[in-house]
Amino acid sequence: MIDQLITSIQFFIELDLKEIDILKELFKERSVKKGDFFLAEGQTCKYVGFIVKGIMRYYINHEGEDRTYDFAQENSFICNYESFIPKAPSTKIIQALEDCEILQISFDDLQILYRNIREGEKLGRLVIEQVFIQTLQGLTSFYIDTPEYRYEKFLKKHPGLQQRISQYHIASYVGVKPQSLSRIRKRISTQI
Repeated sequence: MIDQLITSIQFFIELDLKEIDILKELFKERSVKKGDFFLAEGQTCKYVGFIVKGIMRYYINHEGEDRTYDFAQENSFICNYESFIPKAPSTKIIQALEDCEILQISFDDLQILYRNIREGEKLGRLVIEQVFIQTLQGLTSFYIDTPEYRYEKFLKKHPGLQQRISQYHIASYVGVKPQSLSRIRKRISTQI
């Protein structure tokens, strides 16, 4: 499991053998069953996770209605940084859509990583920059893109994911009801 994490981290920074050993000590294995939460509403996010196997969704509960705003799958980091960094209760939810195997690191252990890995702080900055850009793109898309275009972007951003998750969750992400998503899919398929 740790090899996937090391490969992903080496996309951002170089690691020597001692630093790889440090990562092996700091990241802990965790299983999250389908339907269970990596982070529930009201909890404080205490970990950054790395998905080795499975899919998670990010959503908010707005007046009793789920509103999905992103998905994460294998080789992705997961966290609610607006809860994790200030240690505040989360308004966001991260839920497993499949049985997931993850590696996670606590806030305190992440500080050890920053101190003991030469480019640890650079890694943190690059990951947060990536999350920030994705968040801004998602927010902008929600306000200016049509549901049809959001669905097309979903297909490009998450190829193959539509076979692994329910249409209900995809519709929630696109911002429509499942019936409307069916019509969008039909229109797109006739254009191809």
